[in-house]
Amino acid sequence: MVVRAFPELLPGFTWQDTDVNGARIRTAIGGNGPPLLLLHGHPQMHLTWHKVAPVMAERFTVVATDLRGYGDSAKPDGGPEHINYSKRAMAADQIGVMRALGFERFRLVGHDRGGRVAHRLALDAPQAVEKLVLIDIAPTATMYARTDMEFARRYFWWFFLIQPYPLPERLIGADPEFFLETHIAGQIKISGAVDPRVMAEYRRCYADARMRHAVCEDYRAAAGIDLVHDAEDADRRVEAPLLALWGARGTVGALYDVVETWREKATDVRGHAIDCGHSPQEEAPEELLRSIGAFL
Repeated sequence: MVVRAFPELLPGFTWQDTDVNGARIRTAIGGNGPPLLLLHGHPQMHLTWHKVAPVMAERFTVVATDLRGYGDSAKPDGGPEHINYSKRAMAADQIGVMRALGFERFRLVGHDRGGRVAHRLALDAPQAVEKLVLIDIAPTATMYARTDMEFARRYFWWFFLIQPYPLPERLIGADPEFFLETHIAGQIKISGAVDPRVMAEYRRCYADARMRHAVCEDYRAAAGIDLVHDAEDADRRVEAPLLALWGARGTVGALYDVVETWREKATDVRGHAIDCGHSPQEEAPEELLRSIGAFL
């Protein structure tokens, strides 16, 4: 596969494919200093970090990947119980990428689905995570356990995308660009925050039926095998210092005491809201950089 590069969006970065755990993970690398791994959410890919990654690269060696199933990373079959899109499998990819780059221990920032992968990574490989930042999420098990009408209305895709194959895939496939743009528009609260060049890449990736299927498998895993893994680890806590950030204009902060939900899952938690919607890396990059910089 051709490795696409975006020097105009991530100046000073290089791109490569990293083969780990039977999957090819698209990886962008830039900067110098202690390693910092950035994990994106749905329906984005690694370019969601383009407003903050170059600044972070002044202090850190920044690694921004496309999660398994997303962007230009591999899109394997979901396997029994969607296990190949469990957050455990997706986290193992990221550990493999960092080890392939020579990093056994690193700082970790995850947004949305990437935050859920980061949570599992911090549980499965506590020795690897020095500090953890989670952006605009509460724990998956908590959100499903406390589901009510308001959450179901605001986050309908949590219940739509998990429906059996091929229902959501076929329906989204009828007009994937409309679904993508409607989804992003509903979560972004600061108009014009998404760079048109980045949106074009989101469209390109979402046009791939394999990615749309992988997205559904990701959500199906979250509503199944991930909950099994979470229940097995119910008595364990994330050991790394954890910073929880969320959009003051979004859903997560409106429906949950975000810091308290993470204090149920981690030993050292702090956090605060940022004046934006779901994606502070695109909507409020300067405030996000101040918050993350001070913590890291």
